[in-house]
This record gives sequence, C-alpha cells and structure tokens, in this order.
Amino acid sequence: MPEVDISIGGRNFEVACQEGEQHFLRSAAKMLDDEARVLTSQIGRIPEARMLLMSGLMLADKSAGMEDRMRELEAKVAEQEEELARLRSAPAHIERVEVPVVPASTRDAMAELAARAEALAAQVEEKVG
Repeated sequence: MPEVDISIGGRNFEVACQEGEQHFLRSAAKMLDDEARVLTSQIGRIPEARMLLMSGLMLADKSAGMEDRMRELEAKVAEQEEELARLRSAPAHIERVEVPVVPASTRDAMAELAARAEALAAQVEEKVG
C-alpha cells in the first residue's frame, strides 16, 4: 500500500492509500489544504485537530451545496427529458398552408392598367416639361 506525503495547513502528514489512488488523495488533500489556509489566514495558528475539523466542515458545506444544486439540475433535466419524450411521441401535426393564386385574367388586367398609368404619366411629363 503506497504512502503519500501531504501538507495541510502547513503541517505534513503521511497517508496510506490504495495503489493507483495517489492522485485522488493528493487532489483531496489540496482541497482540504486550501480550506485550512483560509482558516489560518483569518484566525492564525490553531490546534491541528481544530484546523482539520473546521476545514473538513467547510468542505462538507461546499459539497452539500453542490449536491443540492446537482439535484436541482437533475430534476430540471428529467423535466426536459419528459417534455422531449412527449414531443417525440406526439402525432405529427402538419399545418396546411394555402397560397392564393391570382387568376391570369386578373394579372392581365393589372398589367393593362399599369401600362395605361405609365402612358398617362408620360403624357403629363411631356405637358409639364
């Protein structure tokens, strides 16, 4: 069983762990050390047991907050998955869209009116100009 040297709050410890878990132990020790350093910067030198207790409680508080947030997010994901499943299982609703078609005779009549209007505009321009 490997022994890992860790430092928490300026104090060194030798801790045993399972083979291959050294990285996890160092990571956890760093988290605890970060909390211990906050304590020692605010309070100063405190007894080892109290420093470890307070640091552990601070980490536990953070962990509890993250667990609460994770539960909220899991509930939100579950709601969205239910909505997605409901939408996928719903029958496809195809909306009918009708596009009006202008009859050819109306198009022709409008073109004729436009041509007459242009001719009248040209005549007015000649008389004015």
